[in-house]
Formats: sequence, structure tokens, C-alpha cells
Amino acid sequence: MSLPDVQSTAPDVRISLTRVGVKNVRKLVEVGRPGKTRPAIFISEFDVFVDLPSSLKGANLSRNFEVIDEVLQQATSGDVKGIEDVCGIVSRKLLDHHEYADRTEVFMRSFYMMNRETPVSKTSCQEVINVYAHAVAERTNGKPIVRKSVGAEVTGITACPCAQNIMKDHAMHVMEKLEIPEDKIDAFFNEIPMASHNQRGRGFLCVETDGDIIVPLEQIVTVLKESMSAKIYELLKRGDESYVVMAAHKNARFVEDCVREMARRVVATFVDLPGDTHITIRQTNEESIHQHDAYAERKATLAELREELSI
Repeated sequence: MSLPDVQSTAPDVRISLTRVGVKNVRKLVEVGRPGKTRPAIFISEFDVFVDLPSSLKGANLSRNFEVIDEVLQQATSGDVKGIEDVCGIVSRKLLDHHEYADRTEVFMRSFYMMNRETPVSKTSCQEVINVYAHAVAERTNGKPIVRKSVGAEVTGITACPCAQNIMKDHAMHVMEKLEIPEDKIDAFFNEIPMASHNQRGRGFLCVETDGDIIVPLEQIVTVLKESMSAKIYELLKRGDESYVVMAAHKNARFVEDCVREMARRVVATFVDLPGDTHITIRQTNEESIHQHDAYAERKATLAELREELSI
């Protein structure tokens, strides 16, 4: 005797629900890369949701797992172009499997391991990047419309320009009292940046598009790394450490400077993306001489950023 489908019965309280689904579904995601023999590997967690009408008691959650596994198999074989495409295909297929749903949503949080090389000793090391993807599929006149986003969070170092100017002014007065010629003082400051307090910065960039557009994750990471005072590395020899400290203090930046530099680089990097692409940029600096963190953010379309920057 077949068991009744309890989920398809009417609920006691007939209201619709915005999100019903599963969270923290752990999967190993392999995405084929053009021209590469080995796929990119992401250690990932998924949140998968559908909306639920007031006429149904529950959603068939097992379908969510079936769809995820099906799409991950496609990704391994090279049929999926990026992690946002993973989320986009899952969200679209969920509409086919949940015929009662008008909207599906997929979140993906991943660790991605990148190989790095230090600037002086050329020592190989690895870096863990926090990667995010998201997709929403909605029925519109019977045809699903999918909006996707991909983003990353990267750590770096920043040096405070304000404290650096204070230290420079102090050093200048000391040198003048020692009767060091002005031209030699200027030459010194041109070669040696002054001390400042530092922060570990966490830069975040998310690019939201629609259709079949794929945004290269490597370009997102590059924009973030180049927007702080200097890059950091897991392993540093003495020459590398000197290089990183000097680079950071020669390029002192406020948290606001980092976000504005990200915006400039986004516009310069993603020249082929449409103007309705949504950009989210934020920077958090963990202060070394304060107990608080500094924060700055910008959300805009690519067209708005292009207009402001006149590019």
C-alpha cells in the first residue's frame, strides 16, 4: 500500500512561505577550466530554497539534493563554466523539480586554494580564498529568468596615511636639529617610507549579472589584492618580508581609499560587462592601535561607476 504524500496536503495555517529548503549542505565542487587538465576545486556549503504556496504543507526537500548532485556532475565534466553557473543551473533546475514554486534561490560558500609565489625569494606557498556565489531563478511569463553573482574576500595589509604623516613630521624636525641638509632629508624620504600603524584588511567584491555571463574569479581576486597597500603571503623569507613592509608603507591607504581603488579597478577590468551589472564593494580594516575596525562600502551598477569615473 502506497503511503500518502503528506507534503502535498493543505497546511493547518494557510499562508505562503518565502523560503523553504536546506542549509549547510557540504559538497566538494570541481569545475573544469578551459585549457587546464585539472579542475578548480572548491570545498563548499550550499543553502538551497524554494518558495511555497499556502496550499501545500511542505516542499519535497530530497529534490534539492538530487539537483545539486546532478549539476556537480556536469561541472566535473566541464559543462559548467564557473561557480556562479553552478548556482544558476541549480536554481533553474529547481523550478523544473518544484512545479509549485515561482522562485528558487541558491547560496554557495567555498574555500578555494590558490598557489602563490613570494615577491623576492620566489618561494611557493598557498593561500585560502573565501569565495561566494548566489543565484535566483524566477518564473516570468512561463520562462525562468536567472540572476547570478560571484564574489570573493581577500586579505591584505594597509598602512595608515595619517599616522605616517605624523611620524614624517617628527622625523623631519629631528633631522633639522641634527643640521642635516634639506636636500638630503628629501632624498631620505624619497627612499625610505616612514613608519605607521598597520591593519589586516579584508576586501570583498561581488559582481551580479544575468544570462550566460561568467565573471573570471581570478580577475575578482586580482582587483582586491591590488586595491590594498600591499599583498600578504603565508610564507615569507627575510627579503620577502622587507619587500612587503616597504611596499605597504610606500602605498599607505585609508579604508576609504581601498574601496575607491577597487571601484576604479572594477571599471578598468570589466570593460565588457553590461551597465546593469550590480557591483558590491566593501573593505574592513582590523585596526592595530584601536579596539574597533574601520569599514567602507559601495554598491552601484557598473554604469553608475563608469559615469562617476568618467570612463
